[in-house]
Amino acid sequence: MNISVLGLGYVGAVTAACLAKKGHRIIGVDLHAAKVAAFNQGISPIVEPGLDALLKDGSTSGRITATQDVAQAVAQSDASIICVGTPSQPSGSLDLSFVRSVTRQLAEALSSLTKKHVIIFRSTMLPGSTRSIVGEVLADLIQAGRVEIYYCPEFLREGTAVRDFDEPSLSVIGNEDGSSPVPEEIAGLLGGKPELLRWEGAEMIKYSCNYFHALKVGFANEIGRLCKQLGEDGKRVMQVVCEDKKLNISSYYMRPGAPFGGSCLPKDVSALHAFVRQQGLSLPLLENTLSTNAAHQQLFVQLIEGKQKRRIGFLGLAFKADTDDLRGSPLVAAAETLYGRGHTLSIFDPQINLSRLIGSNEQQIQQRMPHLAQLMKSTAGEVLENSDVIVISQKCASIDDLRASARADHAVIDVSGWEDLKSLPWQYDGICW
Repeated sequence: MNISVLGLGYVGAVTAACLAKKGHRIIGVDLHAAKVAAFNQGISPIVEPGLDALLKDGSTSGRITATQDVAQAVAQSDASIICVGTPSQPSGSLDLSFVRSVTRQLAEALSSLTKKHVIIFRSTMLPGSTRSIVGEVLADLIQAGRVEIYYCPEFLREGTAVRDFDEPSLSVIGNEDGSSPVPEEIAGLLGGKPELLRWEGAEMIKYSCNYFHALKVGFANEIGRLCKQLGEDGKRVMQVVCEDKKLNISSYYMRPGAPFGGSCLPKDVSALHAFVRQQGLSLPLLENTLSTNAAHQQLFVQLIEGKQKRRIGFLGLAFKADTDDLRGSPLVAAAETLYGRGHTLSIFDPQINLSRLIGSNEQQIQQRMPHLAQLMKSTAGEVLENSDVIVISQKCASIDDLRASARADHAVIDVSGWEDLKSLPWQYDGICW
């Protein structure tokens, strides 16, 4: 099948590469010339394990090309998958302007063609958004029988997105009525055995999952804070809680550590909160999910400053290991706060190449930490040499390398539960243990 992928961020890049691997011909579309140029050279615009090789193979084979022209891509496609961003507005509600804009361009392109076209929305949107956009922009094409519309949320985790595409934890397809059969070639595009719902139900599934993930992170961190106050090991307590597979279900997010961050959980919880207010409902647990995360972020900074030392080092800055995503990273937030309070910072993250950051990832770091390049070090040893407090969130150096630079006066704060750090000759402390 010839498929246009509109928006070449995390979701779009992975979707394009994985569909090309399945044999589809992909035409990527993005406003950013840098992303388009990278795609046409088979170079990933983001850091994601396995993605570079897939894009290089797709480019070499001719299965992947990219353009900034929506009309050009649609004219050569049987289906279009919309993966553009849906950022938060200052109020916390969702900004759908990019989705509306690209849908209008898509509709204009289709109006001059005679073929039938499949449109799949994959951007994260609140319940009712697909129906609203379809009514505003695509009603004439639907009435003429020219388009089929589906909403298919993504469940791709940064750092494991390629594997998640091939082996999704959940597969969902939404159509207008939630009962009309979905053609096999559409159902098979995004992997797994899809559950069928109405557009609104499919949109709600994404928020339900991310809300639950956010709750699990906040719950584990609250337990961790209480355990630390009691002199107990929060990691061990949560390990035992997670032994109950019958009721507690999953252990993935049930681990105390860093506040939740990234480009999804904070944005989606905030958007759902704003949506609930519009509906006139009171959901106290949801309303306090961001508050408990903010409290955990505050405790994180207090733990660092409580060491009474001015030189702070960070091993790991991205919100998740094996990615270069700085959006919503609790490590960036902590570094920003500490730098503003006059601390000297040294940072090492092997995945962060500032020259490769583009789009909203680059924009956010330019707004929050435009001086980041001056703080970055080339090795973990250099960070240890220039710091008295070391915040370790990723295994971005070996234990042997750390041992070579560890000092007895180093105060180390472990954010991720790396047990081997306790064996080194320094003052070890865990964020919740």
